[in-house]
Amino acid sequence: QVQLVESGGGLVQVGGSLRLSCAVSGRTFSSSVMGWFRQAPGKEREFVAAISWSAGSTFYADSVKGRFSITRDNAKNTVHLQMNNLKPEDTAVYYCAAERGRWSYYSSRNYPTEDFYDYWGQGTQVTVSS
Repeated sequence: QVQLVESGGGLVQVGGSLRLSCAVSGRTFSSSVMGWFRQAPGKEREFVAAISWSAGSTFYADSVKGRFSITRDNAKNTVHLQMNNLKPEDTAVYYCAAERGRWSYYSSRNYPTEDFYDYWGQGTQVTVSS
């Protein structure tokens, strides 16, 4: 059974930092694109960042570019999201997502879409107080 478990969320003040982690079990995702999404209260879930299987390419939503950084450790089957200079609008539940290794059939333009991913975590709450 595939499981994605997020951790590292919490309450932080404006301008602070948090590092989210996603641990994957049940299969290896070393050849898969991994992503982070978030959902704020009353809003649709939105793309935050994605990383290629080799970590050679990263992709970010415009709203987080220059502040967030996505990395992965394939040996440990984990992916991280370093979030710096946090703003109140970053408050949301953050979800880790993984696709099953079919990325080569798709353009990277698909990486920000939810349908591209096959597995999802339960989410971790991030709250930024002003």
